[in-house]
Amino acid sequence: MVLAQPAQSLTDLLLGVVVLVLAVQLRRRPAVPRYWLAPFWWSGFAAVAGAVHHAVAVRWARPAQISWAVISVVVVVAVSYLLAATVREVLGPGRARVFWLLRSVGLAAYLGAAVTGHAGVTAMLSCESLTMLSVLGLWVHAARRDHPLARPVLAAVLASGAAAVMKVVPPAVTGQVGLDPTSAYHLAQMAGMALLYRAVSRRADDVARAAKAIDGGRVAT
Repeated sequence: MVLAQPAQSLTDLLLGVVVLVLAVQLRRRPAVPRYWLAPFWWSGFAAVAGAVHHAVAVRWARPAQISWAVISVVVVVAVSYLLAATVREVLGPGRARVFWLLRSVGLAAYLGAAVTGHAGVTAMLSCESLTMLSVLGLWVHAARRDHPLARPVLAAVLASGAAAVMKVVPPAVTGQVGLDPTSAYHLAQMAGMALLYRAVSRRADDVARAAKAIDGGRVAT
């Protein structure tokens, strides 16, 4: 079978495989809080689905529209889980009201766009930018309080934001490296997810070492 959009399909597939592998690696680390797994799983699923979309669904207008609407909703779910993990990490457990207050704005805006047949890249980025601003704001707040995860996660969020800029870069620019803007975006997103994985896994290792040191001290006494 000939892929309809080979570069976009293969780069999306690569992104999905990388992110799902990172999710598996996080799952194998007992010290990693479970709420950090969902953003990786859902982001990986969205990328793999995107690969199928670019490979097959774009051949036909209506299936492509339906496919992209479904993928966009999966991305919205992934961002929701990222916000949930951020609220839990920064503000602590039992802050469901804060989560839903922050989430309702972008979620309501995107669902409204999807229902009216305007689901797409522009609508998704516009609506999810509200949620990502909430995530960014919470981590800036955490950085001011010297939260150990703040700066590494901020680097990951900013890297993902920079990757999104690739969507609007002129094809003539990305064409210099043999890529279209969407394919360049897929590859650039790997950096943000890798940085997030590094931040979460390193923090988990630090917590595990601290717990082990405490246990060792108790045994010694």
